[in-house]
Amino acid sequence: MAIRSLLSILADGRFHSGRELGEVLGVSRSAIWKQIRKLEEFGLEIYSVKGRGYRVPGGLDLLDLEQIETVLEPSVRAKLKTIELDLSIPSTNLRASQKSQEADCHGHLFVAEQQTEGRGRRGRPWESPFGRNLYFSLVWRFENGAAALEGLSLLVGLSLVKALQKLGADEVQLKWPNDLLWRDRKLAGILLEMTGDASGECQVVIGIGVNVAMPMDFAAAIDQPWVDLQTAMGVKVSRNNLLAAVLEELVPALERFAVEGFAPLVDQWHQWHAYQDQPVNLFVGQNTLEGVCRGVDTSGALLLETAEGLRSFHGGEVSVRRTG
Repeated sequence: MAIRSLLSILADGRFHSGRELGEVLGVSRSAIWKQIRKLEEFGLEIYSVKGRGYRVPGGLDLLDLEQIETVLEPSVRAKLKTIELDLSIPSTNLRASQKSQEADCHGHLFVAEQQTEGRGRRGRPWESPFGRNLYFSLVWRFENGAAALEGLSLLVGLSLVKALQKLGADEVQLKWPNDLLWRDRKLAGILLEMTGDASGECQVVIGIGVNVAMPMDFAAAIDQPWVDLQTAMGVKVSRNNLLAAVLEELVPALERFAVEGFAPLVDQWHQWHAYQDQPVNLFVGQNTLEGVCRGVDTSGALLLETAEGLRSFHGGEVSVRRTG
């Protein structure tokens, strides 16, 4: 019995008896019970009531390859060689990186219902409860080395904002270099990892995490203000449609970026920049710099107007906090 088949039945949020589940799936009630235990190991809350059966409170919005294929624009789907969907893995970026070392994975998409070791910027943990948010990694090949990738994380963020806006998510803003905010709370994050030749052909793993319906019992483990689409923002969108919408913005943008770079998008990025022309503190290693944030340059570097003049900063151990 495939555990995904059991999940698909329980996803409606209603009670299903062990006998009913066994009949539908062609297994014993004892086998059903064992699979329920496995689902609980994923962190899923499952009600078990004698005489009524099993129920997932609130149901589940499961990712489904067939649904994704149905809603995804054919021209975009044609650019994706494979879509791999897992129930629970350490992280989609790790899976993508491992596969990239084995073969050319350009256009391969890795999606998971749960990450047990999800990572954000600077190795911070990314809370990834089962079946609640969106976690995926896309592998994309570039021909001209690391220098040609300047501004890539900003392009990915911009594509994500555009997709969310089309789905009705207003007031989403960009925080340099790789976060999305809503009213100063983190909604999504981006993690890029490169493999291959830094001066020639390389593959980039583009990891994206979006808070869709974050359970409140995960709040204590998150070390910064956060927000999710459905509960806090009231954006009711299925994760399948959300993934398709993001890919429809991201894939064409990556193709243009390979030719044009980030420079043509600077003004667009500024339109959604959370700290544009605002006083900020910039933390670079052990140093704190004060100034006015003037956005980014054509290479994606952050521009800070200080008492000594306009200075630019690239990625690494740099973070931004609004003053006041």
